[in-house]
Amino acid sequence: MSESRSIRLPRRLPSRRAWLLCGGFVLLLLPPFYVDAFWLQTGLFGMSAAIGAIGLNLLTGSTGQLSMGHAFFLAVGAYGYVYLASGSDGDMTGLGLPTSLAFVGAVVLAGIAGGLFSPIAGRLRGVYLGIASLALIFIGQHVLFNAQSVTGGFNGRSVPPLELFGFAFDDSPGVVLFNVPLGALERLWFLAVALLLPAAWIARGILRGRPGRAMNTIRDHEVAAAVMGVPVARYRAGVFVLSSMYAGAAGALLALVFQRTVPEYFGMFLALDYLAMIVIGGLGSVGGAVAGAVFVSVLPQLLTRFGDDLPLVAAPGSGGVSPAEAARILYGAAVVAVVLFLPRGLAGVWPMLRTAASRRRAARHLTRLEKEEQPA
Repeated sequence: MSESRSIRLPRRLPSRRAWLLCGGFVLLLLPPFYVDAFWLQTGLFGMSAAIGAIGLNLLTGSTGQLSMGHAFFLAVGAYGYVYLASGSDGDMTGLGLPTSLAFVGAVVLAGIAGGLFSPIAGRLRGVYLGIASLALIFIGQHVLFNAQSVTGGFNGRSVPPLELFGFAFDDSPGVVLFNVPLGALERLWFLAVALLLPAAWIARGILRGRPGRAMNTIRDHEVAAAVMGVPVARYRAGVFVLSSMYAGAAGALLALVFQRTVPEYFGMFLALDYLAMIVIGGLGSVGGAVAGAVFVSVLPQLLTRFGDDLPLVAAPGSGGVSPAEAARILYGAAVVAVVLFLPRGLAGVWPMLRTAASRRRAARHLTRLEKEEQPA
């Protein structure tokens, strides 16, 4: 009688990359317990910008579609959330939906806005698409300033706090974790992490799969992509809708952080900021989009906070270089430096350093072998 033997496979240990990801996730959850309101708000600006920059990088960096209208879709997400979540009060109108449903609805509205523009995006490319999408900024500004019953006009509208499964993301008392009272900023931090990580994971999966290869082919050689059977117009339109939904989520999160929507914020400067984010971070890279977004969004906050101790930076309205202007000068210089010296942006710095380190190790190893081969 043959004796059956079970084969025991060796247990596969987590890789170093998995440990690094877990460590990074834990580090993202720690700031609400240790830092003050300024750093929490700055981090929230960075994470909301990172979500929007990932969407723009899918469109511009991976598919090669230049979009100057990203700020418009952020405004759709921000004001869409406010309109859906707010009730009618006096001259202001709103649907008064549950805030969790309003947040999802704001993302869907941004996607619908992108879908309405997608036929144009599917047929234009390069600077022509950039000019066409630039019209969205002017249209959006006109609507935001004049549709006062919906947007509040120049003064904007207050943003209702988000409630999810009975938990409110506001300053309501009674929520304490590890002896730390959680206010609105602390609660929104966890919400931003819960939005940023899936957004980055989904985008990374798209870029590493078949859609990502098709998008890169469209970017590098559109005619070759069409010959290979890639539906170019459909991909262009679909990526535009997806990018708009990312912008809608970023805009709704930004509205929750600001607690008030202001029309002039969603203008030309914001669109240029997002283009600077993906160029500085690295076109076509999810990690680069996050790094560029953090750099561009955090720099003005730091200059505002520490401007009194820095040379050539003056208070706003004093006649000198304001923190916002100084920030734009600095990341404008960063864009030039990246174009000249780092074609892959900040995302290419680590691979460059790793390649240089491996070359140094190989050179040292070769030198040691040569010494060993020399006769005594």
